Amino acid sequence: MAQDLKGRNVAILAADGVERVELEQPRGALLGAGARTEVLSIHPGEIKARQFDLQEAGTFPVDRLISDATIDDYDALVMPGGVVNPDKLRKDPDVVNFVKAFVDTVQPIAAICHGPWTLVQADVVRDIQMTGYPSIWTDLRNAGAQVLDQEVVFDQQFITSRSPADLPAFCWAVVDQFSKAAVR
Repeated sequence: MAQDLKGRNVAILAADGVERVELEQPRGALLGAGARTEVLSIHPGEIKARQFDLQEAGTFPVDRLISDATIDDYDALVMPGGVVNPDKLRKDPDVVNFVKAFVDTVQPIAAICHGPWTLVQADVVRDIQMTGYPSIWTDLRNAGAQVLDQEVVFDQQFITSRSPADLPAFCWAVVDQFSKAAVR
């Protein structure tokens, strides 16, 4: 991938239970395209990653607490999945408020697997075409989204994917769509 994202700052919203490959691979694609990334979380130190939700898969350092972050510092947002990660995030008022405010910027937001759960909690998916892991499709529909069974779905500022199996297409789409967005 080309250096399409030079000078752009991307927030990666994650907590304990994040699916390792869903954070690692998009971040690698973003860094490879020249972006700077920061992992935002709900507690300082490190977050525990998982593989297939069941196996421990190391840790990631937290760059900034979500409560200390401001949307003005970021050009785009990535929301990886894993079951536990977005379940923790969507219960935190600082996270929900950050996501709502970020949606209002109309800057791009990418979510994969269970990542869209936090978007559901923020009540920002009504009338949006999207996808996610099949087990959350009912939640997406109940929140007003139109669910599509595709490896990547683009609608307005949202880029969504179903699972780690879709990561190659998701990573390409993230870099491509983020490169088209305005730099803040």
